[in-house]
This record gives sequence, structure tokens and C-alpha cells, in this order.
Amino acid sequence: MRFHWFLPTAGDGHYVRPATTTVAAGPTAPRIPTLDYLTQVARAAESAGFDAALTPVGSGCPDPLVVCTAVAARTERLRLLVAFRPGFTLPTLLAQQARTFQEISGGRMLLNVVTGGDSQEQRAYGDFLDHDERYARTAEYLHVLRKTWEGEPFDFEGVYHRIEGGGLATPLANPPEIYFGGASPAAERVAAEHADVYLMWGEPPAMIAERLGRMREATAETGRALRYGIRLHIIARDTSEEAWAHARRLLSGMDPERIAAAQARFARMDSVGQRRMAGLHGGSAGSLEVSPNLWAGVGLVREGAGTALVGSYDEVAERIREYAALGLDEFIVSGWPHLEEALRVGDFVLPRLAGASAAA
Repeated sequence: MRFHWFLPTAGDGHYVRPATTTVAAGPTAPRIPTLDYLTQVARAAESAGFDAALTPVGSGCPDPLVVCTAVAARTERLRLLVAFRPGFTLPTLLAQQARTFQEISGGRMLLNVVTGGDSQEQRAYGDFLDHDERYARTAEYLHVLRKTWEGEPFDFEGVYHRIEGGGLATPLANPPEIYFGGASPAAERVAAEHADVYLMWGEPPAMIAERLGRMREATAETGRALRYGIRLHIIARDTSEEAWAHARRLLSGMDPERIAAAQARFARMDSVGQRRMAGLHGGSAGSLEVSPNLWAGVGLVREGAGTALVGSYDEVAERIREYAALGLDEFIVSGWPHLEEALRVGDFVLPRLAGASAAA
């Protein structure tokens, strides 16, 4: 198994904050995501044994490629899982940027594809494609990206891209692995054909198993091999009682108005994954343990990954083993504040995962 952390580029603190907004959230002042602070988080993750750190992408957070380039210069081993949106830059340009990043960082780039689930935000960027068209463009984009890395000159004419004499001067020896998430049929087709790692948000094991079954059938048809990963938050303490008390404290920072505003925003999105997250709690704070030790409270106010594993260190490690037994081998985890929790998870959870490799 490989374990990855998260860089809170939209801000951090002691309460749940959305991943892609710089607006203050929660009753306490946030930690501003300066380069110095993000470096502290990255170095903590590095020393705790995490393999990589994920960055979010969106209108409410700094550009991931710029941030990760700066953080790479201040770390030694930690890889950076750089989020990007297909169609916002040319695939031939991203291929060149990836080569540059690999050369100056010693090969520490990974790429996380975010096709986009909020049509309003997409239009604000100037992108007016509908849901399935965005995934069709993503498939074409990833095809061109990989073709460019091969180094041989090529021509390409598709629906969304036209290339004449493309390609890097020489092949890219260490192209970044491509991480990709999406719960719709259109997304699953793209993952089966183009991704290296297929990511899912933290759903109960039975729901994850059902999705894995579909993806294995899809990849069998393509002849490709995929790895599978999950994105979760972690609230782990010495005892289960302490962990659940901390979850209740996080919930206390989510006032009804904030929950209602967040749920209204999520409802307008065309993301199937976001609908699945919302379906776990239904917008209500009444019943949030949706599976043993799996708490859906984060998703009341945070888009994207909306669940956390809550429990003692032993309980959280056992739940991770259960996911691994289904076939997951990549775990992107986080917790608030990200600085302290990186060290906590590294000190007390990862060592309990017998046979796991925290840093591949």
C-alpha cells in the first residue's frame, strides 16, 4: 500500500474547511496557506512516511503546479500529486511542464486529473461543455498527453485538439503516473482507458466493492491494469471515545446556515460522485456514521471527499485493512490541522498496518 497526505492550499485550521475556497470557515481564525506553512505540512508528511501529497484545484485556491514546484524545492523525497483540469491548458504544454518538473525535482511529479463537477465554476473559467463532453475531452487530452511524452513527432486531429508535428524532442523517461477519479459511466470509461490509478471518495466498503467490480470488468476489456485508491479523512486517537469526541467538536463548527449554503451549492453540481457523497448524509447531521467508523460529517460543508475514518488507532488501521482487502492500494488521507495530523497518522496509524509500505 502507498499512503499520501494532502496540502491545504485553501487554508487550514482546527475545523473542517472546504478544499477549494479561501473564505474563512469555522469559528476560529484559519491558518493562512503561505508557502512557509505549506512547506511545514509537506515536511511533516515527508518525515511521517507519506509517499506523496495531493493538492486541490479550483478557483478558490492557488494554482497547484506553481505551488507544487515551490514545495518540491523545499522538500527532498515527497512526491507531489498535482491536480489539473483538462482543457484549461493544452496537453502538449502540460507535457512540457511535466518534463520540466521531473527534471528539476528528481522525478517527483504525479498528476491528478480533475475533469470538473461544478458547471458554474467551469463557465467562470470559460468552459461551457456539459458533463459527458468534459469526459470525452479528458479522454482525448490524456491520449495526446501520453503521445507527446513518447518523443516522436506526431500529428493528431480530434474533436477538441489538433496537433501538427507534436511531441517532445526526446521521450520522457519518467512520465508522471496519472490519477483519475469519477463515478459516472463516462468517467469510468476514461479511467479504464487512460488512468494509472483510479480514485474513489470514501464510501462504505460494500459501495466500493461494487464500483471495483465494474472497473475490473471495464479494464479487462481494454487489456490494461489499473491500481485503485481511496480519498479519506482520518480522525484517530488513543481511544474510540476520544476520536468521536473530536468528530463532534468538528461538527460543532458547522452551523446550520453554513451546512444549508454548502448543500445548496453541491446540489447544483453535475458531479455523480458529489451526489453519492450527499446521499450518505442527506444534508442532515442526525445520523452520520454510515458504516463502522466511517463518518459522513465532513461532507456537510466540504465538497469532494466527505467522509472520515473515526476511531482508535487500532480501529482506523483495521478499517484501512478492510479497504485494502477489497483491492485498494493507494490511500490519500488528511485531517485538521494538516500539520499536526500528518505526524499523528504517521506515528500511530501507519505503523499498525503490518506489511504496508508507507513510502514506495
